[in-house]
Amino acid sequence: MTNTQSWYIVKQKNGQCEIVPSTQLQAEENSERWGPFSSQQDAIARRVGLIRAGKCQPA
Repeated sequence: MTNTQSWYIVKQKNGQCEIVPSTQLQAEENSERWGPFSSQQDAIARRVGLIRAGKCQPA
């Protein structure tokens, strides 16, 4: 069985970014989001880059 789930990074109102699977993605137009990513590890790596670029606050 293959894993076809994608992952997204969603910016919360407090400035922190959360990694969520596509099944839990809310259709909020006001929030910034990046993705889809093929694995959770790819999303984590991108989130680190977003924190370094100042787009997200560290947790």
